[in-house]
Amino acid sequence: MSKLDGAEVNSDVVPAHIAIIMDGNNRWAKKKHLPSIAGHTAGASAVRRTVEVAAKSGVKVLTLFAFSSENWKRPKPEVDGLMGLFMRSLKKELKRLNEHKIRLKVIGDISGFSKPLQEQIQRVEDATKNHGQMTLVIAANYGGRWDIAQATKAVVERVVSGELSIDDIDEVSLGEHIQLADLPPPDLLIRTSGEERISNFLLWQTAYSEFVFLPVLWPDFDQSHFKSAIEVYQSRQRRYGGR
Repeated sequence: MSKLDGAEVNSDVVPAHIAIIMDGNNRWAKKKHLPSIAGHTAGASAVRRTVEVAAKSGVKVLTLFAFSSENWKRPKPEVDGLMGLFMRSLKKELKRLNEHKIRLKVIGDISGFSKPLQEQIQRVEDATKNHGQMTLVIAANYGGRWDIAQATKAVVERVVSGELSIDDIDEVSLGEHIQLADLPPPDLLIRTSGEERISNFLLWQTAYSEFVFLPVLWPDFDQSHFKSAIEVYQSRQRRYGGR
């Protein structure tokens, strides 16, 4: 058993992999008559809280949707602010990740980021690669359709090179090139803000995930909401297409 916000949680049925669509930063800021970057900064604090409680509750993989491939369409000042916040968070949180033995993995097309940001991502990934308490995955410049397309391209390249025949292409061979192929698929997908869609996030990986949609805006997400989502997950029977 493990403790979560003062309550006992059955660690045998805590999801091994939780994915979260962190939605609501802008609405949170707007409600408080603040600029959008204030919402994203408050959202970063919610990330810190969530990483800590996930690790304490026995979650092995926590995947957070930080920046989608569609988010580039947002106003340039907001995008620039997000990039700066990402850089500062990577620098600031490295010590905390090392202290708690948490590995960082970034998925997505990071070639779209500035060279300094790419280098900082690589530094933090290298510094934490041997940690085993939990893997924190940040999906940045990520889209589920992009993910499937890049995996398809990788398989086609193997066919062209003669390493793989067309008849060998199946879910397994394609899945080997999907992002997170080295990790178990998400057991639970949480989305905050009350929206009930997955917005091009982990389309392949969440085929049999349980979805929980919460009305809370992401900056207000805390241990009680995390615990509530896990309780909903624990109340469900997962059939994987069977009875």
